[in-house]
Amino acid sequence: MRNFFLQIICILYSAAAFADPTENNGSTRRRVSTSDTSSSDIKASNNQVGFQSISTNVNYTETGNGRLGSATGTLDTEIGPVSGRSYYFSEMKDVLFGNDYFKVVYDQSGGYTNYVGGTLNPPSPYGSIVSTSSATLLNYSFRYGKGFSRQSSTMFTPYVEIGSHKWERGVNFGETYSNSFYGYGLLSQFSFSNKIVLSVDAMSGHTTQSNITVTSGPGVDGFSGELGNSDLYKIGVSLDWALVQRLHVTAGADYTAFNYGISAIFPSSGNNVAWEPDSKTNYTTVRLGLGWGF
Repeated sequence: MRNFFLQIICILYSAAAFADPTENNGSTRRRVSTSDTSSSDIKASNNQVGFQSISTNVNYTETGNGRLGSATGTLDTEIGPVSGRSYYFSEMKDVLFGNDYFKVVYDQSGGYTNYVGGTLNPPSPYGSIVSTSSATLLNYSFRYGKGFSRQSSTMFTPYVEIGSHKWERGVNFGETYSNSFYGYGLLSQFSFSNKIVLSVDAMSGHTTQSNITVTSGPGVDGFSGELGNSDLYKIGVSLDWALVQRLHVTAGADYTAFNYGISAIFPSSGNNVAWEPDSKTNYTTVRLGLGWGF
């Protein structure tokens, strides 16, 4: 997976490096100015504040490794869409190095997923329980980058990003998963006619401070502890259409993948123990909204 994302970044950067900055004009060729309308459209798409309606499909799988004679293979899954809102602020201007790029995003989603699993005590196999589970997702992120115009209609912006993620899971009496992350990515933007900008965004990173809190209830002893961190990958595509000088319509989709590693062992009632097993999380999010340029 890491090689896949690195190949995407290398291909996009190579396209910028070998792009021809000239165009035909009858029998002669003239150089296109990087300050023309196409370049302005890209910068305009990067200077706005807005909101989006979002729908995130949760795809979560827990797997057992046989610790202390416990089950192996798939233990439970949660799959399904949850809806919400995203709010963002982005700006590109000359601050440090020229075409400095800043973006802040906050989003929150909630709903119900389809739960498939089994019982813990007495133990029963995966698939013996089918129900729904509430889910609330909270995300914050901040990025900084610098844009490079290889052509009048193309801009490539390498960036660094930090952020946090929280999933309030309704299974049993409630479980909360959380983590921070950092990443490095490349935002590739292409301007078309009619003030339409296509963006392709690829990022590779790593989670940090992964944690779980399990809420106590009848038959369930709660605990809180660290989870293993993992690599994180994200890729997305979006469109920005400037309807008028300042009003933008935005739409897009992105895919995020990361894992939580198995926790330590915690004491439980009746001389029992408990832990959180390994898991993998995939999110696919679609977005549609409005932005106001400045």
